Amino acid sequence: MGLCTSKPSSNPTHSSRKFNTELPQPNSVTSQPLTNSVNGQNPNETENGNRSPFFPFYSPSPAHNFFSKMSPARKFFKKPFPPPSPAKHIRSLLARRHGSVKPNEASIPEGAEAEPVAALDKNFGFSKHFGNKYDVGDEVGRGHFGYTCEAKLKKGDLKGQQVAVKVIPKAKVSNNIFTCKMDHSLNMTTAIAIEDVRREVKILRALNGHKNVVRFYEAYEDHDNVYIVMELCEGGELLDRILSRGGKYTEEDAKAILRQILNAAAFCHLQGVVHRDLKPENFLFASKDENSELKAIDFGLSDFVKLDEKLNDIVGSAYYVAPEVLHRAYSTEADVWSIGVIAYILLCGSRPFWARTESGIFRTVLKADPSFDEPPWPSLSDEARDFVKRLLNKDPRKRMSAAQALSHPWIKNHKDAKVPLDILIFKHMKAYMRSSSLRKAALRALSKTLTVDELHYLKEQFALLEPNKYGTISLENIKAAFMVNATDAMKESRIADFLGSLNALQYRRMDFDEFCAAALSVHQLEAIDHWEKRARCAYDLFEKDGNKAIVIDELASELGLGPSIPVHAVLHDWIRHTDGKLSFLGFVKLLHGPSRSLAKAQ
Repeated sequence: MGLCTSKPSSNPTHSSRKFNTELPQPNSVTSQPLTNSVNGQNPNETENGNRSPFFPFYSPSPAHNFFSKMSPARKFFKKPFPPPSPAKHIRSLLARRHGSVKPNEASIPEGAEAEPVAALDKNFGFSKHFGNKYDVGDEVGRGHFGYTCEAKLKKGDLKGQQVAVKVIPKAKVSNNIFTCKMDHSLNMTTAIAIEDVRREVKILRALNGHKNVVRFYEAYEDHDNVYIVMELCEGGELLDRILSRGGKYTEEDAKAILRQILNAAAFCHLQGVVHRDLKPENFLFASKDENSELKAIDFGLSDFVKLDEKLNDIVGSAYYVAPEVLHRAYSTEADVWSIGVIAYILLCGSRPFWARTESGIFRTVLKADPSFDEPPWPSLSDEARDFVKRLLNKDPRKRMSAAQALSHPWIKNHKDAKVPLDILIFKHMKAYMRSSSLRKAALRALSKTLTVDELHYLKEQFALLEPNKYGTISLENIKAAFMVNATDAMKESRIADFLGSLNALQYRRMDFDEFCAAALSVHQLEAIDHWEKRARCAYDLFEKDGNKAIVIDELASELGLGPSIPVHAVLHDWIRHTDGKLSFLGFVKLLHGPSRSLAKAQ
């Protein structure tokens, strides 16, 4: 959705999907070299418009494969039984969201029934004068909920300026969202679908102005359609550039691309917006110039997310979906996973996760590790491999944030690389402010083991908070830093409410050493090599400065263990019997905070 490209649309029925489930045919080969576009034809399509089975990014599996004509016995009783597939939930969710499920037909009874069309108010409150202002030209692409055309301004100082206009029909434009082309066109017959459009416009308007996000101009409507007017990006998709390079980028060129993608994602995440469909097709170059800026597009699946909450609807594109999305509990970290997939593709020209079926893709994402043994990975730098691995960590707590990725050694040496304010540090600071003095002492000990590269990221973040001449910050510094970066999106994602959790800082100040302890991520450090050695070193420092005899009831209170839990039995191996102080095992568990300890205890 929101394609803003001047590339002709060779197949007007093809669109991006609410959940992209185009899958490989049995003879698909992921390592097949990519070919260039010929005669303006999409390189992944044959002359008759069908997908090529040898295209490693688009390998088709039409929807009729899901509903094949096999006999009931073969379909439902074939052994061995496969594991449950998220695909069934996704199809049910899509059907509900687009209003195509009739009463009692949904396979998973979640969510409200679709509201009757007559009960809906399809007035968006947008300007009604689109036709007076723009001349619409050719269709140039299709997205989740509509199609995109070129248009020109009819009058005014900018008369003749070209723009991209996404046209979203208010009426149902597809009787079946599971057509052979998987054309999930918008059915504006459900309250959810109408809210999707309102939210997309709200997000585009809020994010306006960032150099790596497509520029939004205005939204219009008439009786039949909604029109979203954006800048026209004439440089084509990132996917086309990958193809033109034979399927992959050099490390240096990949850095330039990923820096822009990460900057766009970090900006969105700071505003409390998660894109949810990052992939090469959703990044366009502003012009055909080789060094043109890259723009994130297609915010049709994007949503606001509060910093302490998770989203649970499964949307996105199958090959780029994060494991936690399939588990239906995710936040901004899901976008970083998708960027990791893009990074893998840029550097080696093939997907990190592949299977012949939709459910197979999901199982691979959940269970398999990407290969770094086959060419060209052995010839790439260790830093490049480490960068991609840290983006593709299946545990979102251990994954780098977008801002952290920009400070990774592989990226940070790139010219003009700057680290934006990272929303993640404030999540960590909130947990730190609520911790006991014992855990704060443990975190301070761990912070003294940080490497130069790890400290670089924290120094950049601390500098963005503009400490006073004494090198300390307070709550006012944090609020001021947010104000510098604030957009209307922050109101929707309730950033101000979150800042209230840091109120303790209004009564005191924090120096850089304490900031390091407060902002570091134990889970991320745990994912790096030699974690136990680092933890031992931190424990030795803790022994000298912070380890004191512990009252077990106080430790239980620190960990949030209730009276119904046998705390003495649970915490037995946390405390040394010789002196009543915290043991190494107890120290490591304390670093992770109450959530993991409580889960273990229960």
